[in-house]
Amino acid sequence: MHYCDIQINKMELEMLKYPIGRFKKSEELDADMRYQMIANIKSFPQRLTGVVMELNEEQLNTPYRPDGWTVRQLVHHLADSHVNSYIRFRWALTEATPVIKAYDQATWAELPDAKNAPIKFSINLLKAIHARWTLLMERMTTEEFSKELSHPEWKNNLSLNDMLQLYSWHCNHHLTHITSLINRNRW
Repeated sequence: MHYCDIQINKMELEMLKYPIGRFKKSEELDADMRYQMIANIKSFPQRLTGVVMELNEEQLNTPYRPDGWTVRQLVHHLADSHVNSYIRFRWALTEATPVIKAYDQATWAELPDAKNAPIKFSINLLKAIHARWTLLMERMTTEEFSKELSHPEWKNNLSLNDMLQLYSWHCNHHLTHITSLINRNRW
């Protein structure tokens, strides 16, 4: 049975949407906190691979919550999102407060490749992007992490410290979507 076939209340839906809680940024990051977040991002492709590569087609095509994306769409979303973040880091490091390009994540998740492509395509992309991205972040200075970018849909600029926190959370957020679904369905 798919979760879209079950009636749930608003609190249960909130827990399914945000199983580790909504993103909250810390105003101050020290070197140790940055190191831990970079290590989390660095290890993410391996952790994700360990969770999803044994899932069968039916499991990959199961939504993690009512009206939510399937596991397959989540994996492809992660690749899309993290490629964009890597590029955004590079813009912020090479331009003065660049205005970044926004994209419609929900529409991207409905494209044929996101709904049908083998997940190994995005797993391989995540492995490559995370290798480059973490190599970059491991060599960034404190001053470089304070550089900012401007998102056309957000009120305030975000620093690369903020982006690091957001994407460390993003890794855990979506991985927990998948592991929670696996646990609930006893796969």
